[in-house]
Amino acid sequence: MSQLKSVQEKLRLIRVLRLLKKSYTYEELSKITGLPITVLNRYVRGKVLPSAERTRELLELLLPYINLEEEVKKRIKFDERGFFDNMPVLSDTALMSLIAEEVAGRYLDKDVDKVLTAATDGIALGVHIARELGADIVYAKKKKEVGVEKFYEVSYVPSASGTVMTLYLPQWALKKGENVLIVDDVIRSGETQRALVEMTRQAGAKPIGMFFLVSVGDIVEKLQEEYEFPVESLIRLD
Repeated sequence: MSQLKSVQEKLRLIRVLRLLKKSYTYEELSKITGLPITVLNRYVRGKVLPSAERTRELLELLLPYINLEEEVKKRIKFDERGFFDNMPVLSDTALMSLIAEEVAGRYLDKDVDKVLTAATDGIALGVHIARELGADIVYAKKKKEVGVEKFYEVSYVPSASGTVMTLYLPQWALKKGENVLIVDDVIRSGETQRALVEMTRQAGAKPIGMFFLVSVGDIVEKLQEEYEFPVESLIRLD
């Protein structure tokens, strides 16, 4: 194992421990791992890094205790009207990093050049996934930025809104022939995401997949029928 790979594995273990610490006590983690509480505490705080061999052993022990779908579901907050807040998910950097690792693993052989999302809620997820893929993150906005001369722009009508929305992306952000992964935190009707696909094709780039943290209803299935590339979400809410 290369030195870089070894360090990455150790940092992954720290993220796993930090995530588990939100559901388990140090006493419980000590029983699972067989390690003293003081040692686990140092790992969680990043004060000490385990050896490469211990890192592999601990990951093998601890990863079965993590279910990313359930971790996301238990953090989503619903109000009395049924609307939900996913900020507790987006703000949990350990969880987001582990989700990004899983998503990136599906696209490592796709040579992703850019991760594309729409401002602003999709940016956090996009940054995590782009980092894991070694790709750049770019995002479309609803307004033109001063200082940018040329844009790709796509207009669409959000469901039941009765208004026309337009997304803008600087033309330098996507280049012809690039492979683009489209991501977002939540997808409901799919109009915004279809606009991102159209924007990618305007640039002469190639959309190679879509990933969403949360999908509402059967929109993922509809998009799977429309497009030839993978469309996935981590969890579905009905």
